[in-house]
Amino acid sequence: MNSLWPELEHLLGRVQKPARYIGCEDGIKVSEHAPHKVAWLLTYPDTYEIGLPNQGLQILYEILNERDDAVAERSYAPWTDLEAEMRTARLPLFSVDNHLPAAAFDVLAFNLSAELVYTNVLNLIDLAGVPVRAADRGETDLLVAAGGHCTYNPEPLADFVDFFVIGDGEEVVSDITDVLREWKATPRSSGARVGMLRDLAKVPGVYVPAMYEVSYDGEHIAEIAPRYPDIPERVAKRTVADLAEWPYPKNQLVPLTEVVHDRLNVEVFRGCTRGCRFCQAGMITRPVRERPSEQVRTMVQNGLQRTGYDEVALTSLSTADFSGIGEVVAGTVNDPMNCGQVSVSLPSLRVDAFTVGVAAQLQKARRTGLTFAPEAGTWRMRQVINKLIAEEDLYRAVESAFSQGWRRMKLYFLTGLPSETDIDTLGIAELSKNCVEIGKRYNKTASVTLSVGGFVPKPFTPFQWFGQNTEAELSRKIYMLRDEVKKSRGVQMKWHDPKATLAEGIASRGDRRIGRVIEAVWRRGGTFQEWSEHFSYDLWVECMAEAGLSIDWYVYRHRREDEILPWSHISAGLHHEFLWQEWQDALAEVGLPDCRWTPCYDCGACTGYGIEHIVASATPPAGGSQGTGQDLSRGGAVPVELLGRKPVGAAP
Repeated sequence: MNSLWPELEHLLGRVQKPARYIGCEDGIKVSEHAPHKVAWLLTYPDTYEIGLPNQGLQILYEILNERDDAVAERSYAPWTDLEAEMRTARLPLFSVDNHLPAAAFDVLAFNLSAELVYTNVLNLIDLAGVPVRAADRGETDLLVAAGGHCTYNPEPLADFVDFFVIGDGEEVVSDITDVLREWKATPRSSGARVGMLRDLAKVPGVYVPAMYEVSYDGEHIAEIAPRYPDIPERVAKRTVADLAEWPYPKNQLVPLTEVVHDRLNVEVFRGCTRGCRFCQAGMITRPVRERPSEQVRTMVQNGLQRTGYDEVALTSLSTADFSGIGEVVAGTVNDPMNCGQVSVSLPSLRVDAFTVGVAAQLQKARRTGLTFAPEAGTWRMRQVINKLIAEEDLYRAVESAFSQGWRRMKLYFLTGLPSETDIDTLGIAELSKNCVEIGKRYNKTASVTLSVGGFVPKPFTPFQWFGQNTEAELSRKIYMLRDEVKKSRGVQMKWHDPKATLAEGIASRGDRRIGRVIEAVWRRGGTFQEWSEHFSYDLWVECMAEAGLSIDWYVYRHRREDEILPWSHISAGLHHEFLWQEWQDALAEVGLPDCRWTPCYDCGACTGYGIEHIVASATPPAGGSQGTGQDLSRGGAVPVELLGRKPVGAAP
């Protein structure tokens, strides 16, 4: 098909930030479409500046374009101004690489990183010229796919997406391409699409909603069952065993316009064993798979030289836990090629793994802000959520940073956690005040920005059975904390809108019936719900009521152990018994140390996939606080001692 650029170009003078739509990045792939190639339109359902840095999309972009039977281009959600112009001019969704219409592709594939983009997904399907509901699509319509962390509960989008990828995408995207290549080579006769979807449902890690029937017993789900005997009862996630085999992206895209996280990004490991009970990413990405230190150094060095960036982020869920972090940071800041002008960012820092040595190495480069995430304000609360960080751990890390010249840092906390009291909430202000006082020993202008988010229980975490705090209760806690923070000079506070937290709870914990709510919100103009200026609390409340669905039932109530959850037919590799016992331990305020340095807890992540944690070092990080306490039985059939479990029951 011909490029839409001639029609698009004259519209760009009427919109904000036209550079969002022109492509032309350094590292772009020159793709050639052909009848025998499976064409993927990889789409991030948010604006270009949010979506361009997404590593998952860039990795698949490179892997697919390396195949001789596939081609991949990218698309992003047009902002409201361009969307209005496109609809007036009858221009469809297009790729930014060659500005081809969506109809030139076989698959419209979304990366789902946050639930509030769901209405954008429907909007982009509609802009692509495809029926929004999967059941209404014909043999020649392109396929709609989705991957990313949100797909561990695919049900709210089950009516709109043809297939979901659960887990790591590097290997499965090629398996899917093989099935689609065969489908393209056969005549598009009646029933061919259903047959192809049935074949996709047999690919490990692929979930096809149309192949499953959901039945209800009143409000509750009675059963989620496959329609055919050759379809698996549970869809298990895909796990890449060896990250060293996938050194992607090899050529990170460098945009022509400003984007978020505008720097070189290198993933150092995947997975986490810290066991934070609120953290979905830490649970679903197990086991830990580290990239070899030498490969990280090579990716950093080559990436900096190719892109011209002067900042590199070493990414993971807990970067300071990377066994080679010291040598990688030292090698980067001391590399003579960088002339001492490269800064190193360590997102997702664990305060009990951040040492004076790491701070000293980072000090040699240009300093950016540091972010630590204590998550809760008291030791009791941190035992509940299993974030076993003592106040001394935090203050030691803060002092390490301020003593090396940092002047500002950000602390991230959650509120609305299980069993949280006002004392726990006010403890957040106390920790922040104490951190500022430490900073002022070294610099009078030291400051701390306190960021507070409302807690949403997510699938495949021990808190998936917890009933979320109401919007009114979250608001009360946040305003109480705001008033307390005002008493401390040098502490600023930001918070996430509790009303948006409610909408996130609806979208993240819903079943298929929530799909009609998402569709209703979209049809009433509710796009870009993740942007505060476009978010509409009233829309979500009204559409839930009109659908006859209770917010209290979907969001605020506690779940039973034997309840069939909307994601019960999906497997993240974690035993149900493990998650339930972790929930019981949370209520008992019992913490559990990192399993990387203890015998196996039998969560299922390693044994279920035939691999164990891939860690270069076998020694626990120095200075980390694992806590102390008496060995306790967890009350199950197997004594805790036989599993090597050593819960933490007392403050260090």
